[in-house]
Amino acid sequence: MVRSVGHWIGGKEVSAASGQQFEDYNPEDDSVYACAALGSVADIDLAARTAHETFMSYGESPAKVRERIMSRAADLLEQSTQEFLDILIDEVGSPLGKARFEVGLSVGLLRAAAGMARQAAGKTLPSDVPDRMSLSVRAPLGVVASITPFNVPLIKGVRLTANPLALGNTVVLLPSEEAPVLSNRLARLFSDAGLPDGALNVVSGIGSEIGDALTCHPLVKFVSFTGSTRVGRHIAELCGRDMKRVTLELGGKSPLVVLKDADLDRAVTAAVHGIFTFQGQVCMGSSRILVERPALEEFLQRFVKTAAALKLGPLRDPQTTIGPIINSRQRDRVRLHLDDATAKGAKVLCGGSWQYNRCEPTVLTQVTENMRAYSEETFGPVVSVYGVDSFDEALQIANDSRYGLSAGIFTADLEKAMKFARRVRSGMVHVNASTLHDEPHVPFGGVGDSGFGREGTEEDIANMTEWKWITLPQ
Repeated sequence: MVRSVGHWIGGKEVSAASGQQFEDYNPEDDSVYACAALGSVADIDLAARTAHETFMSYGESPAKVRERIMSRAADLLEQSTQEFLDILIDEVGSPLGKARFEVGLSVGLLRAAAGMARQAAGKTLPSDVPDRMSLSVRAPLGVVASITPFNVPLIKGVRLTANPLALGNTVVLLPSEEAPVLSNRLARLFSDAGLPDGALNVVSGIGSEIGDALTCHPLVKFVSFTGSTRVGRHIAELCGRDMKRVTLELGGKSPLVVLKDADLDRAVTAAVHGIFTFQGQVCMGSSRILVERPALEEFLQRFVKTAAALKLGPLRDPQTTIGPIINSRQRDRVRLHLDDATAKGAKVLCGGSWQYNRCEPTVLTQVTENMRAYSEETFGPVVSVYGVDSFDEALQIANDSRYGLSAGIFTADLEKAMKFARRVRSGMVHVNASTLHDEPHVPFGGVGDSGFGREGTEEDIANMTEWKWITLPQ
């Protein structure tokens, strides 16, 4: 039986205004996993108006109430781990290890959000007027639009809803059309945790058809988007026109530098983790590896051997690393990058072939600037390895990108590590670690085409509240 899910508006599941549904496919075999309500402008309007009406009361709720809801949601998510693992595996093709990580981090995000409820503090300010008290307080904005991707639908679904909710805002969530079931289940989890009806509303549908209606809705005060750079630019333009606040977490072409004095065992492990986790469908993926030439041959031998041995088995097997690419459009993109690179002279050291919807872990060398794989985000298990003659050349190539999300360097030289951290154009830098890393409370985000603004507990308090100055007689 194919399950059916509706929108979640006003604390209950509702059908689309049009009565229509769309099919949600299991990427493993392209079978129909679910049928979901096909959202329209009318559904977006209902969700936004419902969120706004609820904000009138929820925005005044005590911090302890919001703290309790977030803490309860974290407990419920832990108790429902297996159900969420099954959805992540079957709906978006997550291998078990990645799905477990996603659930675990999401629990941490909810607990961090619980702490945010008491952290939106104001100040007492000196006044130039005698016998007058001057205060500044932070007030929630109102309705937040959260637009989430397919690759980490639970992590982003939690972060982009829990943080605004913890601060007293209400939310309209527009999930990827590849993950409506996960998002519907998340809404139910918040409801079970005691979130008031209407504080979180979920509209499923095709983002290209209804995303603008949500972004431009007059009741929406803030937009948080995770997805492609192309769509992010469009959203930024719309928000700029209406003077709305916006946070954009977009694509990446993250460099991992390996210097000649690096611990190669750790570097190879980090490189494999950084690019092949969730079959490379990760914005922070180490898709460019820059190795100082004295270490290049040994690094490549170890890296290729490890990559070629990665398992493309059943997704519920803990040893499986490589799962299916999400849909036919993305598979075509990966094939285009590979075909373009090999036609123009790139060398394939391993991989390059497909097992049905799965692309084998692929390591390329001799990738040049005229190839798509050099500068464009492939979003698959494909990595380019370059030999460099010096630290300075590695830094120069690392910065030769319009992206700037995450970067990493392996070296025993602390001076060079810190020089790299200061000079690389990237929102996040990891020394002797993978480019793929996230924590609930950190300022997460990038520069250039990788995004605008930051996500995180402290950052979202600043983003999703409004300063208000109050004076009163003493």
